[in-house]
Amino acid sequence: MRKFIITVNGKSYEVEVEELMGETGGVVSAPSVQAAPAVSAPVQAAPAAPAPPQPAAAKAPEQGSGSQPVPSGAEVIKAPMPGTILDVKVNAGDEIKQGQVLLILEAMKMENEIMAPRDGKVVSIQVSKGSSVNVDDVLLAIQ
Repeated sequence: MRKFIITVNGKSYEVEVEELMGETGGVVSAPSVQAAPAVSAPVQAAPAAPAPPQPAAAKAPEQGSGSQPVPSGAEVIKAPMPGTILDVKVNAGDEIKQGQVLLILEAMKMENEIMAPRDGKVVSIQVSKGSSVNVDDVLLAIQ
């Protein structure tokens, strides 16, 4: 058994690799990953500490930018990817049809149309033009 420490996305993992003899006489390696992270705790703590406050701070203004609270029983439309709202095509109280464009979300220099999943009425809009959103942020609610 040989042990290695592999770092993936800032997280360290201890991996054991067993050397086996294959049918052709060559060496074949079969990796096995242990669930416990490696002992490099000081390295993990430093990058992890600054990261959580930034997303939390970024989400706070977005939550407050909603024009109305989401009513209970309403279906929420969530952001499928992180990006910036370029345009809001509907207003609260508008009747919408399935497939109608509700918002334009820019992500990675591409404009993505967020469409209505079904017929209904817009009851709440939680974003405005120019606001940044993350995955699963509530964009609007329909009934």
